[in-house]
Amino acid sequence: MTDTADYTPPKVWKWEKESGGQFASINRPIAGPTHEKELPAGAHPLQLYSLATPNGVKATIMLEELLAAGHDAEYDAWLIDINEGDQFSSGFVAVNPNSKIPALLDRSTEQPTRVFESGSILLYLAEKFGAFLPTDHHKRTECLNWLFWQMGSAPFLGGGFGHFYRYAPVKIEYAIDRYTMEVKRQLDVLNRHLADNEYICGDEYTIADMAIFPWYGAVLTGAAYEAAEFLDAQIYENALRWTAKVYARDAVKRGAMVNRRWGAPEGQLRERHHASDFETRTWDKVGPAE
Repeated sequence: MTDTADYTPPKVWKWEKESGGQFASINRPIAGPTHEKELPAGAHPLQLYSLATPNGVKATIMLEELLAAGHDAEYDAWLIDINEGDQFSSGFVAVNPNSKIPALLDRSTEQPTRVFESGSILLYLAEKFGAFLPTDHHKRTECLNWLFWQMGSAPFLGGGFGHFYRYAPVKIEYAIDRYTMEVKRQLDVLNRHLADNEYICGDEYTIADMAIFPWYGAVLTGAAYEAAEFLDAQIYENALRWTAKVYARDAVKRGAMVNRRWGAPEGQLRERHHASDFETRTWDKVGPAE
């Protein structure tokens, strides 16, 4: 990698080498599929193709919350291994041309409906089932404010701070300082808001909580990037209180297990096709290949 102090950008950037780092082999400057492969399909109308990253967890938390609330939201969750390039298969690109997880296919509609972008999936499911999205005009708008706040802010947290602090092959002080400052500002926004609110939208648990928790809750607890001490997370007391309250929900714990390939074996469920899979199909019971 060129030393940043001596690097002068060319007039026209060309893709001539991998960028380096943990995810270099799957980064590329063009869209479209790299290989032909159909997506699997299960018995349920809702087919989710995902991985338990923060964005992926949003969708599985929502689906598990819908089921816990008594909605007919049974689903099949299929693992998309982004390290192996599954997101560039022809089948996945047909569902999400942006080649990012999660992606949802709803086969209950007259023509199957594809839904991509995690925020869009949350909103789609909330409207489909009439759940976790306030119907009052002002409360609904506030919920959507925070949903889109998360969608706009998380790239600074993940692609910015997370990348340069945890994954970049070299530590660049300017980049780490730049994104640390922004992440701490975002955490302060969240912490100040939660000083007067039980959940993101007052006393009602909504898709805004489901969107924000997997990113900011994971950073505050150190589960993401192992940066809680670096960010002095303990000072964000209101956000930590909210994080603990959300994670105490059984549906959130189940949602965090689906399509997971790291952590304790009993907390990993490669695929999810039935509620009983949480008891019978975790990695400690069937092995990593199942």
